Amino acid sequence: MRNSALLVLKEKPTFIIANYVVLTFYGYFTIGLTLAVLPIFITQTLGYNTVIAGAIISLQYVMTFIMRAYAGHLVDTKGPKRAVIISMSCFILVGLLLLLAFALKDSPLVSLAILAISRLITGCGEGMVGASPVNWAMLRAGDEHTATAISYNGIANYSSMAIGAPLGVWLSGHLGNWSLGFITSFMGIIGLCAAWVKPALMGKSDGRKQPFFQVLRLVSPFGSGLALAGIGFGTLSTFITLYFAYHHWDHAASCITAFSLFFIFGRLAFSNAISKHGGIQVAIVSMLVECMGLLIIWFAPEVNMVIFGASLTGLGFALVFPALGVEAVKRAPAANQGAALGAYGLFIDISLGVAGPLIGFVAKYVGLTAIFPFSALMVFTGLIVCLMLRRRAAK
Repeated sequence: MRNSALLVLKEKPTFIIANYVVLTFYGYFTIGLTLAVLPIFITQTLGYNTVIAGAIISLQYVMTFIMRAYAGHLVDTKGPKRAVIISMSCFILVGLLLLLAFALKDSPLVSLAILAISRLITGCGEGMVGASPVNWAMLRAGDEHTATAISYNGIANYSSMAIGAPLGVWLSGHLGNWSLGFITSFMGIIGLCAAWVKPALMGKSDGRKQPFFQVLRLVSPFGSGLALAGIGFGTLSTFITLYFAYHHWDHAASCITAFSLFFIFGRLAFSNAISKHGGIQVAIVSMLVECMGLLIIWFAPEVNMVIFGASLTGLGFALVFPALGVEAVKRAPAANQGAALGAYGLFIDISLGVAGPLIGFVAKYVGLTAIFPFSALMVFTGLIVCLMLRRRAAK
């Protein structure tokens, strides 16, 4: 009886999906681990300004952008398993480079150069893992569970950062930065082993595959809304530690944790909203909530109010990716699902890649206090894009 119950559990779509998107957790945990540490290390230890810090952090997203097209093609032609194995191998190498960069902190230029290389390889790993586990889960669970797979993948993504960001700060303060490099490589090894033992699956090969840039054109209206909404997250994740330092506040990583926890709560509590109300309508409401969260951070006079604003931002951003993603994937043929997810994911990479230097520029020339109202304006622009999409769909 016990074995029968376990077998039934393993056949449930939610269990199947979770068994694959856990690979996303492994990959993004390594990213979240250094999220709150590297900006401070670059500015305070190495002595560079916020523009340089933002640019180095954003190199990851530039490389992710470059790798998305290849990753989507690889998933559609060779299956997601190979892409996941490549990504985990990248994270193993990143950990070794972080160890070297932290060890050479007394040579700022050399350390910064190694960090730049590590961010590029991190971007390669993210580009490969970004759409691969979720596609693997969709192949195993079936197309009818696309929205669930995308939602669970996001939960794995942001729960990993909710854990990784404060853990990274704690490890840096109590054991030293070297521990971040060690754990990054260790998690890469765990992910590699987990992917290695799973069966290789392939998507539908019948039907003509469209060129990647044609698929990109199909999903771009929805991706542009996602990119604008992502500016809020990019601002919070990259600059919250510097924002707290500017105000002489402690516990900056708590904001990333609060954002991530409420992001997960939003995905779980409102998981059926997309099927009930439609992706575009859900995205509109979500972006409105995200804007409110960013404005609360701007007005907040103390830490607890900032954390509340970060929570609201996470709750708002929670459903933007799956809401617009479901609408985007519908536009692509079944033979191009991997490419469609990869093309759609490009827009969050563009968003986060632009956010670093753009918000860094705003921080340097307007002031750190201007970064959150500016990002709220960008998210509100995304809301307007969604209103236009809803109007076009109604015609």
